[in-house]
Amino acid sequence: MATWKVCYFDSKGKLNKKIEELEEDYDELKDKYDGAIGELDDLKNCIIQEHINDFEKGLRQAAFFHQELDIADSKFDMNKDVVDGKLVKEDESSPDKEAEKEGAEQEKEASDAEEVAPDATEWDFDFY
Repeated sequence: MATWKVCYFDSKGKLNKKIEELEEDYDELKDKYDGAIGELDDLKNCIIQEHINDFEKGLRQAAFFHQELDIADSKFDMNKDVVDGKLVKEDESSPDKEAEKEGAEQEKEASDAEEVAPDATEWDFDFY
């Protein structure tokens, strides 16, 4: 009976030691993960700032090369885009809506073609 208790307490001690080691490893990995997440956030913010800076630089160049245009004019709306040669709001020119619009147009064309061409069973083949 004494060997059973010794074995039990020995195993319990080993398990507790292993749990402590795993908790230390977890804390270390969590710190590394948090550091990596912070670094990624910093890089993301740098990329966004670079895009903003380059866009503003492009606006300055456009104003320099086309001095007759006033980019502060209300007709230059940053929430609009050119689609099919027309200036439209960005939410109206989203790829999803464009795809839906094209799909609806194709369906309409297909239904128009069905109305124009009669079914082969309706044709009169009386050549005699």
